[in-house]
Amino acid sequence: MISSNDLRKGTVIRLDGELYKVIWFQHHKPGKGGAVVRTKLKNLLRDAVVEKTFRAGEDLEDVMIETRPAQLLYKEGQEYVFMDTETYEQFHVPEEVVDEASKYLKNEMICDLSFYDGQVISVEPPMFVELEIVETDPGLRGDTVSGGSKPATLETGAVVQVPLFVQVGEKIRVDTRDDRYIERVK
Repeated sequence: MISSNDLRKGTVIRLDGELYKVIWFQHHKPGKGGAVVRTKLKNLLRDAVVEKTFRAGEDLEDVMIETRPAQLLYKEGQEYVFMDTETYEQFHVPEEVVDEASKYLKNEMICDLSFYDGQVISVEPPMFVELEIVETDPGLRGDTVSGGSKPATLETGAVVQVPLFVQVGEKIRVDTRDDRYIERVK
């Protein structure tokens, strides 16, 4: 069992017989009444997002998830093929399970696969990835680091906001947790 006070982003719980992953949470203490924990939960089997509020200290059923590193080999139709880096076992993971991580995946990239009952339930890309910019508006002369930003499309199809001085063909480091530009990579 896990207390609702211990919920964090990424925690997996069982609710009404189904698995849910916490994608957002907020502890809230109203002026009167008891504290509550507001959450957004993603159903790992049906890919639906629900909002749920729990009383502070409420017991929830915790789920043991095994996480293992795996290398992305290639995409085949509607599936991604990953290989366990220790056992060389291959896993065919449907696009629905990969979900948002797909916008940062490149062949040979090492990701964390989460397993429940021997089945892959989620894919986490590395926290920081280095990708090349394939499309963005040209910067203007005199643009500085402290200037504005513009959208840039990366080699994997992801779109992130970058400073005005960044150009097509440059490699940048991106934080995959919040789609944020970090720096140019040489």
